[in-house]
Order: sequence, then C-alpha cells, then structure tokens
Amino acid sequence: MSEDTNEINNQVEETVNEIVEENKKKEKEPFNLKKEILEWIYAIAVAMIVALLIRYFLFTPTMVKQTSMYPTLKENERLFLSRIIRVTNGMPERGDIITFEAPYAIGESNANPKAIYNDETAVEGFIKDFFEIGKICYIKRVIGLPGDKIEIKDGKVYVNGEEYIEPYITEGVETYATNFHDLTVPEGTIFVMGDNRTGSKDSREFGCIPMDKIEGKVKFRMWPLDVFGKIE
Repeated sequence: MSEDTNEINNQVEETVNEIVEENKKKEKEPFNLKKEILEWIYAIAVAMIVALLIRYFLFTPTMVKQTSMYPTLKENERLFLSRIIRVTNGMPERGDIITFEAPYAIGESNANPKAIYNDETAVEGFIKDFFEIGKICYIKRVIGLPGDKIEIKDGKVYVNGEEYIEPYITEGVETYATNFHDLTVPEGTIFVMGDNRTGSKDSREFGCIPMDKIEGKVKFRMWPLDVFGKIE
C-alpha cells in the first residue's frame, strides 16, 4: 500500500472519529426545551415570511366568490393568480382577467371617470397590501386601456368607434351602463367589466381603475379538475 493511500485512510479515519465524538457530545447534552421552542419559532417565522413574499411578489391562489364573471368563472372555482403585473407595474391587455382593489366611491362623471379610493399612509397601505387585512378585491375583464374611447349603447360595447366582439358573454345578453357609458379612459387607468353583464358591479358603475390598484392577473384554473387549465 502506498504512502498516499495510507495518508488518505488516516484522514478518513480521523474525520469519522471526529463525527462520532461530536455525536457523543450531543447525546450527552441535556434536552433544552427553551432552545427547542425558539428554534421552532424561528423556523415557522422564516417560513411565514417566505410565503408572504411569494404571495405578494410572484403568485397566489384565489377563489371566485361571486357570479360577476359567469359563465367564464363560476362560484367556488379556485384560480392561480400571477402577481408579476403588480410588481412590474405592467400594462394589461384587452381581454385579460385581473383582480383589483375595490374602489371606495364612484368617479365624478363621464368627463372624469376615475374611480375614487381612500387616502392612506404608507404604513396603512403596506399593511393592507402585504397582509391583505381589510381589503376587498374584484375579478373583472379588461375592456379599455388608457386613451381608449368607450361607448356603451344599444346593448353593445364600442371601443374606439368599433363594436367590441366578446365571445365569452352568454348569447343574447346585452350590455347596458349606469353611470359611465361614453368616456375616454384616463391615463394610468383601465376600464373593466364582468362577463355577467346583468350581474356585475364594474367600471360602468364606479369608473376606471388606477393601474396601481391592480392586484394580479388570472392565469389558469386549478379547481375543479374537469376544467383545469388556462383561462381565456
């Protein structure tokens, strides 16, 4: 046997002996309940922080609680929601299904159709957005982007002077407006509506939604399994 081989064997033996001795020391150490509890608290706290960061910045599951997006989305369906659009302040596309914070009050008029939100401090906004405490959110479809001319007349929707074709609406259902029906979408806002036009509280009632109030973009349905997949 060569000297190199003997040296390697000796090093391995020393390492094994060190591990054995370390384990023996640990076995002799008395059980420390306080230390064990603190370690568990630390592990749980780290896991919770990571989960909150993922939910805020990347994605989160959500559940449909109303019928405003019927027939595309039904009550109690579970969805996968991407947060990337909120983090990057990206611009959605017409037809996207998004979630956003519900406004506090309706916009002033068709000439100033921006929905109204409560003023809040930075701390209040952080707590509400990060922990989602006391927040109400809606799921709707994007119909108008900044600068678009929106008209709702004769039961139909017109975008920039052309009828907006919406195959996702139940056949025979017409679109009528309450407060907002002839407007230009202000910069930094979007015009949204639910697919269930006779049962949706949306931009026709409260006005255009500021981009910074968008919570996320619906990517696909997770439950029930028979309709699992991407949502159009």
